[in-house]
Parts: sequence; structure tokens; C-alpha cells
Amino acid sequence: MSDRDPLVLMRVPEAITEFLSALRTKKLSPHTIAGYQRDLHLVSSIAAGLSGVRETDLEVRHLNGRLVRTAFADFAEPRSPASVNRAWSAWNQFLTFCVAEGMLEGNPMAAVPRPKQPPKAPKPLLGDGSASATLLERIADGAREARDPWVERDLVVLALALVTGMRSAELLSVTLGSIGGAPGDRRIQVVGKGGKTRSLPIEPPIEHLIGDYLESRLRRFGLTTLPRSAALLVDTGNEPLQRGGLQYLVRQCYRYAGIHDQVQKGTLVHALRHEFATRLAERGASAHELMELLGHSSIVTGQAYVASTAREVRSAARGNPAYEVLDRLRPREGTAGP
Repeated sequence: MSDRDPLVLMRVPEAITEFLSALRTKKLSPHTIAGYQRDLHLVSSIAAGLSGVRETDLEVRHLNGRLVRTAFADFAEPRSPASVNRAWSAWNQFLTFCVAEGMLEGNPMAAVPRPKQPPKAPKPLLGDGSASATLLERIADGAREARDPWVERDLVVLALALVTGMRSAELLSVTLGSIGGAPGDRRIQVVGKGGKTRSLPIEPPIEHLIGDYLESRLRRFGLTTLPRSAALLVDTGNEPLQRGGLQYLVRQCYRYAGIHDQVQKGTLVHALRHEFATRLAERGASAHELMELLGHSSIVTGQAYVASTAREVRSAARGNPAYEVLDRLRPREGTAGP
């Protein structure tokens, strides 16, 4: 900054508050915001101690490369590379914000090295690849014992995750209006990380399953219709399913289906997303198709590619073995239902 543009004086805790407020326009999840806040205050507390002041008195202008680097070294010592990388990203965004707001002349994070992380290996369900089929079949047969059982809802939750690869937050954000297209060519509009949207193809077996579930929902709650704005997935009180409820439901389904020992450590709902991608890759889906279906960063810059390969992407998704199971579970015309 020039001599005629003095630095804006602000203490770090106040700057953190302003930064987190500014993040609201990015529509990040509350969990992500809480993580940013925790990492920012942990490192700033260490930096304040190194400077010999209380965190509430540490000023942004004093965050130079040496101080931030030393604070990160202390922060990193007892933590994993993933945790340090997460905090590094939060601080890089925060200090970039401080530069833009005139509190700093430059971002000192260039002086803070990031730990290298080995690529994370996919964590699908363990075994010979039949675990997802076992899960769907046993839950469809009513294996899950619950105070207020709802097989149609449980099956839709599992099936949607297995045939679309949606993240937990994406599953929970789907509304009835998110599903569009003609029968046989349906798609679900998904809002992913950072507010990025993508369109996921679904095939007739899941269309029928969703239809059966919605009919059971109308009967269960004595309704005649549902608005397009209604959440697709709800709890047994007809309230939108929440993150904790989804995790509990999926954990219970694993347990009662007898595959809980095939769920890898550190995964729960996300294991179904890994299962989705792994099984499609085994059946010939390309890396580009998987990136589009999973909503990775290339989805933004590759919209033209997505449009030009919609047929190939649908073909890749159609190869999902979960569809074969769902098709077998669907009662045939002229046969009595359960």
C-alpha cells in the first residue's frame, strides 16, 4: 500500500468475525464455517502467545510471515497433515480477505509451507463387491428394526446414495422440485460444494422407488399432495431429514443388513459415495465421467463438455449394479405386492 493509504487497524478476533460474516455469501455449510472459526482462533491464540499478548489484543498488522510460520509450526506438531492443510486453507483465505480490506500489505501465508498428503484411497464397502446388493435387498425385506419402521423411505435413502454418489449435504438438500425431465430421462438437480450445481441422471428403477416412497409418505401422514419445495427425504415426523438423522439411519441399515463390518473406518454415508464411484470405475466409466457425476471442481469449467457428453454420462451411470437390484425388487405388472 502507498504512504497515503495507511493500514486499517483491527484486532485479529474482530477481523475473523468480519471474515466469517463475509463467507455467508458463499453459502457454506454450518459445519464448514465452524471448522474455519475453530482453526482461525487456534492459530491466532498461538500467535498471540508468541507475541506476548492476549489473543483479543493481537492486531492484524502484526501477522507477518515469521510469526504466522512459527505459530503454524506449533499448531502442526500434534496434528495430522489433513488438519494442518485445512487450517492453512482457512488462514490463506482469511489473510487474503485482510489484504483486500486494507489491514495487511500482503498475504504472509507464502512463508508457511504446507505438508504433503498422499492421495486418499477410495473407501468403498469391503468384500467382493456384493455388499451394496446385500444392503438393498435386506433393507427391502424389512431387516431394519425400528420403533416406527418405514422401509420405503430407508430404501430410497440408500438407493439414491448408491446410484448418484451424492454427498450427505446434497442428499439432504434435494426437494421434490429438484427432480425433473420426462419419464425414462429423469435428472436430479444437485447443489454441491460452494453452491455449484450439477444434473445427475437417474433411471426407471429409482424413479419407481421414489414414486412408491412418496405414495407411502402421503398415506403415512394423511396428505393428498406435496409441494415441489418439500424436502424429498424426511424423518418419521415428516420433517426434513437432518445430518444426524441420516447418519443414524444409515448406520442402523448397515447393522441390520449385516454388513457393518464391511464399512471402512472414517466412512458412513460417504462409504456409499465411494461405493458408487468404485463400482462404476470397475465397469468402464472414465475419469471425466466420474468427475462430472461426483461434482468435482472440473464441473464448473467443463459445462460445455458435460452438455456434449450427456449421453455418455447417462450410459456410465446406467451401468451401476445397484440398478439391477432395484429392478429385481420392483413388483412386476400382474403380480401381487407384498
